[in-house]
Amino acid sequence: MRVSAKADYAVRACAELASRPGGESVPSEVLAAGQDIPTSFLERIMGDLRRGGVVTSVRGRSGGYLLARPADEITVADVVRAVDGPLVTVRDVRPPGLTYEGSAAGLLDVWVALRASVRDVLDVVTLKDLVDRDLPAAVRELAAREDAWLNP
Repeated sequence: MRVSAKADYAVRACAELASRPGGESVPSEVLAAGQDIPTSFLERIMGDLRRGGVVTSVRGRSGGYLLARPADEITVADVVRAVDGPLVTVRDVRPPGLTYEGSAAGLLDVWVALRASVRDVLDVVTLKDLVDRDLPAAVRELAAREDAWLNP
């Protein structure tokens, strides 16, 4: 599985928003500087996040962006879906829309299992979890596996 730069930047920008006290709006330039993200790219990402209902924008001199919901109600999956669409696709098709024949027939189960395992992580980690560095136990256990850090 590949995580796009767009998704990585989007999650980082949302974590930056979640870390701000008092729900103040944050200009995109400040978000970009806080996470070392190219400002022009972040502007496009923030538009996707706004259209996806993850953030809201505030106009004016003190304008910027705010999370649309509390940080403990926004998952990493919500952010990724807002900027990249479905979490797992094969040739831009969601797994249930695929069919395989003959010796490759079992491949559909592999893609569905992959989607389920991705959801098991991204649908349970909230922005608050990230900011607080308090990931769910199942996610911590996966990250603690020795083989998780190896590049075969």
